[in-house]
Amino acid sequence: MMHYQTEERGRPNTTDYRIYFKTTDGKYISPFHDIPLFADDEQENDVPLKKFKKNENEVLFNMVVEVPRWSNAKMEIATKEALNPIKQDVKKGKLRYVANVFPYKGYIWNYGALPQTWEDPNHTDRDTRCGGDDDPIDVCDIGSKVCSPGQVIQVKVLGVLAMIDEGKTDWKIIAINTEDPDAPVLNSIEDVRKNRPAHLEATVDWFKKYKVPDGKPENRFAFNGQFKDKDFALEVIKSTHKHWRALVLKQAKAGEINCKNLSVCESPFKCDDEEAGAVVKSAPAQK
Repeated sequence: MMHYQTEERGRPNTTDYRIYFKTTDGKYISPFHDIPLFADDEQENDVPLKKFKKNENEVLFNMVVEVPRWSNAKMEIATKEALNPIKQDVKKGKLRYVANVFPYKGYIWNYGALPQTWEDPNHTDRDTRCGGDDDPIDVCDIGSKVCSPGQVIQVKVLGVLAMIDEGKTDWKIIAINTEDPDAPVLNSIEDVRKNRPAHLEATVDWFKKYKVPDGKPENRFAFNGQFKDKDFALEVIKSTHKHWRALVLKQAKAGEINCKNLSVCESPFKCDDEEAGAVVKSAPAQK
């Protein structure tokens, strides 16, 4: 299992603040493109789709934590910036925060993304009938530990919720940190329903209402807001992994997404350590 370090640039709670990622030997990388989707793939950055063909109960995924549970700052992987650091989202020049929607305080799980996945806006999903939201697929870690922005954890996938965000497909993977004490007993969405009463209902309620304080309508969902099971979730991940692969091989329209990476075989966007280091050095120094 590979471990990752982070390096902060700029000052927290400002528009300059960035969290860059690097390996334990100090090489800067993209959390979007260089951290493997599968937790046991340290250097295999081809497309290990064969992983889906073995006993899928053993498949573990890397999750890049963007937002810790109970916090409000809308931190996210900057898909349009070189090396895709984590930054706080900005709208109309102001930093974005999610409101506390009673009875919730901030995000109600550790929230983040699966690396090496992409919801292609030019691909119309057969179930939601909407294009993707142009981001890596989102993950809600329902474990009890509060993580930190930039932390990379290993998770077990339990199910998925199909949110429609302003006409775009925005899948929400439900997963649990493998280090959580409840991880051995939570293996499906039904296990969550039995062992975490009202947790799934709270998740739908939160996603439905969290934009309302900003003057937006409630979010909608496919499948009448019902969670799909683990097998369905794995197929969604498989599909978004294929779309990501097409993206970094320049077989799909990237739009404004920055695909600079250090490790993806055959990618025309691949760069070297010196170029990656220059990207970080050009960012505002930590204050």
